[in-house]
Amino acid sequence: MLFNSISFLIFLPIIFSIYWIVNKRELQFQNILLLMSSYFFYAFWNWHFLFLLIFSTALDYFSGIEMHKSKNKIKKKIWFWTSISINLGFLGIFKYYNFFADSFSNALEKVGFHVSFYTLKVILPVGISFYTFHGLSYVIDIYKNRIEPERNIITYSLFVSYFPLLVAGPIERATHLLPQIKKKRVFNYGIAIQGVKQIIWGLFKKVVIADNCAFFVNQIFENSGSHSATELWIGMFLFSFQIYGDFSGYSDIALGTSKLFGIDLLRNFNFPYFSKDIADFWRRWHISLSTWFRDYVYIPLGGSQGSKLFQIRNVFIIFLLSGFWHGANWTYIFWGLIHALLFIPLLIFNKNRNSLQDLEYNFKGYLKIITTFIVVSFAWIFFRANSITEAFNYCICMFNFSDLTPNYFYKNAKYALLTTICVISILFLIFIEWKNVTKGNKEIQLSKSTLFIILLLLFCMGTYRNQMSFIYFQF
Repeated sequence: MLFNSISFLIFLPIIFSIYWIVNKRELQFQNILLLMSSYFFYAFWNWHFLFLLIFSTALDYFSGIEMHKSKNKIKKKIWFWTSISINLGFLGIFKYYNFFADSFSNALEKVGFHVSFYTLKVILPVGISFYTFHGLSYVIDIYKNRIEPERNIITYSLFVSYFPLLVAGPIERATHLLPQIKKKRVFNYGIAIQGVKQIIWGLFKKVVIADNCAFFVNQIFENSGSHSATELWIGMFLFSFQIYGDFSGYSDIALGTSKLFGIDLLRNFNFPYFSKDIADFWRRWHISLSTWFRDYVYIPLGGSQGSKLFQIRNVFIIFLLSGFWHGANWTYIFWGLIHALLFIPLLIFNKNRNSLQDLEYNFKGYLKIITTFIVVSFAWIFFRANSITEAFNYCICMFNFSDLTPNYFYKNAKYALLTTICVISILFLIFIEWKNVTKGNKEIQLSKSTLFIILLLLFCMGTYRNQMSFIYFQF
């Protein structure tokens, strides 16, 4: 079920209404309703994979209990590695098996061996990367004695499959979400209104910004060889806005929806295109994933301790894993490699934490923001392209200045104008939101006039555009 669908528009008010009636009874009934709603939400996409979600949940639930009560270290390790191996095994089979099979087969062909490996004809279960990481963090935290296992199966199942974050995050931690699930929620009108505003803001990012930019991005990236350098540069920047509007829009809808049920989710974006360097960007972009890799991979590897060479190794591992997490394609791995190469100089010269103290937005600061945005946008080319070859060809054509005429946009002037208006709108609104947050306001501040314009654009674009899925559903 998509957040930007009619079915969700019907689903959410029904669950919201029943939920607060149930609130007059016991907390367990409230959680059962959310759990059943989450399973329905997931099954609405493909009910077959619901059993995989339930199995993964049960595996981690019982593994956590057995690890905690085990006095034998060997037995504890067996339960730990059983849970880790099976979870990563499912992720590997559904998401990465065909990639490794094809890559290995192609590598053998280059040295004269023709081997054909059997490939799986299965679709990727939506959200498997997200709910797998929920379970992994839970099991690891118990193994490291950071938390105790949750004994209530309903509570734990809801933690894993809570529908606002089930298919595209944010990636939650047991220490943050479980206490809220175990606590009785009381309806708060003010928080509910904040939730509705955040949902509207997220829908605006998705429907008006991302989907409108996608119309041009798809045309340009799928036929990059037939476009001028100017059009390719525009396509690159439009994809930057598309992926931000799409993913942060989803996160805003998820956070806003969760507020309607009295549950606070982790913030996943913090104005990433206002970053002053790559290190700052990763503190602001997909925060739940970057902090997950930091806490469960980077720090266990040694983090920033030891020699520079040791630290550089850890950075490369983290960024390559981050790229690979996004998908089974060399383009994502290369995208991660680009960010690693951009991060390394900051690490070598001990400047990777400069932006933590440098909060002044003067001319120099804005120059850093623009430079970082351009570099990040350039890396997005490899994220969006279908192959490494396509990405490099796109980059080469971008610097072919023999043809700078934006013929495609001349032929589609009315659409180009609408795109420009939308991009300017999001820049303006993001800047207003950012200014409010820097002043200490934690919630989105939208005036009535701004809210009216957003709703008007949502209505117009919602009826004009076809319903598009979210980019991160494929991860």
